[in-house]
Amino acid sequence: MAKIGNIELGPFPLLLAPMEDVSDPPFRALCKEQGADVMYTEFISSEGLIRDAAKSVMKLDIYEKERPVGIQIFGANLDSMLQAVDIVEKTKPDIIDINYGCPVKKVVCKGAGAGILKDIPKMVSLTKAIVDRTALPVTVKTRLGWDHDSIHIVEVAERLQDVGAQAISIHGRTRAQMYKGEANWHPIAEVKNNPRMHIPVFGNGDVDCPEKAVLMRDEFGLDGAMIGRASIGNPWFFAQVKHYFETGQHLSPPNIKDRVEMARRHLQMSIEWKGEKLGVFETRRHYTNYFKGIPHFKEYRQQMVTSDDSVDVFAVFDEVESVFGEAELSF
Repeated sequence: MAKIGNIELGPFPLLLAPMEDVSDPPFRALCKEQGADVMYTEFISSEGLIRDAAKSVMKLDIYEKERPVGIQIFGANLDSMLQAVDIVEKTKPDIIDINYGCPVKKVVCKGAGAGILKDIPKMVSLTKAIVDRTALPVTVKTRLGWDHDSIHIVEVAERLQDVGAQAISIHGRTRAQMYKGEANWHPIAEVKNNPRMHIPVFGNGDVDCPEKAVLMRDEFGLDGAMIGRASIGNPWFFAQVKHYFETGQHLSPPNIKDRVEMARRHLQMSIEWKGEKLGVFETRRHYTNYFKGIPHFKEYRQQMVTSDDSVDVFAVFDEVESVFGEAELSF
């Protein structure tokens, strides 16, 4: 039974990964409906928060219906991170998560995200300072190491636990790998099997089908799975995994009507939250997966991702439902 602080998560919870421009309130709401157990926000810059940057502050929006929810912050400057924690606390999340895993150059070059994997003592001291600053449970998301020659995740996880981290999510790649190659879950299992570890250890990376979630649970013995890219344009993934856990059978894939309705709701909620322009633009990344596997669909997808007016996008949704309503699909 996984537990973060006093938050009971049940056996092998499924966590929605913090994904930039993806894990926003509309998408989190859809994933929650489909069975995601823990939500994490997009990662938020500590420097942006303390400077009251509009984009960073907007990411603090959380809603009662999505709890338990964690707000993820990143940064390398101690004072900025502590000030960011104070700001985050005021929004009353259930968890504060620290991003030590983002591999993107513009983050890493400032010593933040996965950049801190080059300085483990700083990673540990920063975590301790944040734990000491807040009464909320603090969790960490990180990677195996900076590169293949610096995979010390067993020691790192133990040290983070010792300074108060209450859960750790580990992506099974190094920073050098970015998102290339296959995720290696064996070092994550070594963390879990360390007899000194008592906090939950969640696996992340390449959980893209229910069978892999079962593998992570049964063969690698982890406490839960953090789901990222497999959920983009496919909030049903959480329900599919849970159905497979319960029955050993695959859940029937969503039909055209289901897909159109999900895309329609996603766009509408995005517009309500971000406004017309941003809502239309940032929902585009989901359409390829929402309508994956439909033959002769290129023309409709092109209209969806090039239309700047939501009225036009909604019209395409209606046409798709009319034209492809009887198509047999599979993810």
